[in-house]
Amino acid sequence: MIAPSAVLLDLDGTLVDPAGAITSGIRHALTQAQIPDPGEEKLRSLIGPPLSIGLASIDGVTAADIGFLIATYRAQYAETGMAASRPYPGVKELLAALRAAGTTVLVATAKPTHIARQLLAVQEITPLLDGIFGNDDEGDGTSSSKTHIIAAAMSEHDLDPANCVMVGDRRYDIEAAHENNIASIGAGWGFADDGELAAAGAGAHAADLAELADLLLGNAAGEAVRASVMAATTKGASA
Repeated sequence: MIAPSAVLLDLDGTLVDPAGAITSGIRHALTQAQIPDPGEEKLRSLIGPPLSIGLASIDGVTAADIGFLIATYRAQYAETGMAASRPYPGVKELLAALRAAGTTVLVATAKPTHIARQLLAVQEITPLLDGIFGNDDEGDGTSSSKTHIIAAAMSEHDLDPANCVMVGDRRYDIEAAHENNIASIGAGWGFADDGELAAAGAGAHAADLAELADLLLGNAAGEAVRASVMAATTKGASA
């Protein structure tokens, strides 16, 4: 058990399942710009870094296209994407358990901060958090690092790096944790390619949210999360 005093968590792929909202939104924007669809695998790889970085890696997208693509995507995401996204089963129970244990719980995402706040409010996660940290805007298209985001969260909450851990599903989360001298846990239920989190140097790995609860709070918390996930699965199957 790690028992950190503060836990920082990525958003998409860690707390919330975009349920296709991101990839379908990007596909919609590309269609509007008459740019060929690069395929689902490529679109899934864009979940994690700032949108401007991912879009620039698509064949046929030029620097002049980025602004239009982002605006079109954001409009679609605001209309349908936020509501279509879903917290992973067990997320709310884990966050509540962390808060009950006195742990500071923060979100550190590459999303623009105002959009992250809207999404977390729509999904009713905000009351379980101590802070939400993201980018000021869509980024300048030159860096996918989340180092500055974690640094801002740690500075604002006066956190000791020795007692913090970052949880995320992409290498950007693990690399940013290293650059801020904090521990890291790879979220195995997200969007990382095979071996991505290990190659980035994740200090630990959780295959699911129950294992994450085990690591952060101990077996009792893990069993409680397992029970909540099982209950949600059973309810969904009988609906």
